[in-house]
Amino acid sequence: MIRILLVDDHPVVRMGLRGMLDLEPDLTVVGEASSGAEGLDQALALTPDIVLMDLRMPGGDGVEATGRILAAAPGVRVMVLTTYESDRDILRAIEAGASGYLLKDASPQELADAVRAAARGETVLAPSVATTIVRQMRSPAPPGLSARETEVLRLVARGLTNADIGKELFISEATVKTHLLRVFNKLDVADRTAAVTTAMRHGII
Repeated sequence: MIRILLVDDHPVVRMGLRGMLDLEPDLTVVGEASSGAEGLDQALALTPDIVLMDLRMPGGDGVEATGRILAAAPGVRVMVLTTYESDRDILRAIEAGASGYLLKDASPQELADAVRAAARGETVLAPSVATTIVRQMRSPAPPGLSARETEVLRLVARGLTNADIGKELFISEATVKTHLLRVFNKLDVADRTAAVTTAMRHGII
């Protein structure tokens, strides 16, 4: 019997998942949680085989919860089940150690088969998600940033303004803008948010 923990902040979604999974003779839902923190507590208490993890929940996202669960309970496998398929969400989840990434439009049979595959140690990806990962792997890495450019971008990622960054690094605000323009050019992006997400995707910061 494959034991499953459901982590999703919507009670109706959890109810629907439980109803589908409990129909399978070899699958059983042993617990539910409505947040990442509660999911961690339940995973430690129940030691399920599989955690079905939503991504966007109050009080911390599913990626963070995935990393914490796998660090605290290495024998548990976490499979993301979400409505989101942005490149950044997918890559963050896989990097956190998720054993799979499925979308909520999967059929009951697809979900059950995915749970079984994850329990066997396989990685399960929705077709659109697999396509995204292959595309990311094939995309060339951007040119390297200088140490100062990387430092500036890390501070941008922390939410600092150009003026704050200047004070932090003892440089003028104009110099900060110059560094950021070079970063935008190297990463082929148009704004601060895109620069940060692109740098994170390529492991620059």
